[in-house]
Amino acid sequence: MMRIIGLTGGIGSGKSTVAQFLREKGIPVIDADKTGHELLTDNELIRRAVVEAFGTEITVNGGISRDKLAALIFSDESARYRLNGILHPAIIQQVTLRCAEEFQRGRSVVVVEAALIGEEEQREPWLSGLILVLTATEERVKRLVRDRNMKESEARERIASQTSPEKKIPLADWVLYNDGYLESLKNQAAALAKELIRLEEDVSGAGGKRDS
Repeated sequence: MMRIIGLTGGIGSGKSTVAQFLREKGIPVIDADKTGHELLTDNELIRRAVVEAFGTEITVNGGISRDKLAALIFSDESARYRLNGILHPAIIQQVTLRCAEEFQRGRSVVVVEAALIGEEEQREPWLSGLILVLTATEERVKRLVRDRNMKESEARERIASQTSPEKKIPLADWVLYNDGYLESLKNQAAALAKELIRLEEDVSGAGGKRDS
């Protein structure tokens, strides 16, 4: 039996940092957002469907410009829904395949990192648990301006385009608070990793399989 644990948080919250900490502790983490980027780059059918939906204005040198596409979907909710309709089925298919590969390797607990988990304020039925990373809005704005070279107005627009992370708290089994101190976040992630390893041992002991 496989347990799929979601990992989510708003843009600039530090969820990717948590994902990296978990990987360092030996927890398999699948990045659904990165999978979406790979599909836009490598999957001709997806790329063609996106260009047909949004026009050649989002392309540069024959490929899709992530910056242009992001600027469009974060300023136009209907465009965002259209893109999700194209990408999400393919992302779920790829993530499912990667989870199955981890199971074949003997893992019984896998974390899936995705920004859009819980966006409809309900937990996806394929998840066995959910990790939520919370960070104050002003801290997120500062990070996006500093680390991604966004204008403050753009950072606030992108944050506002996503469901408020606080609304996802009732959906979460674990809430990690990222107050800007890396050591604090690392300690929380280390404690979480211990819980996930213990969960995997429990699942394996109940009939799962785990390579030594």
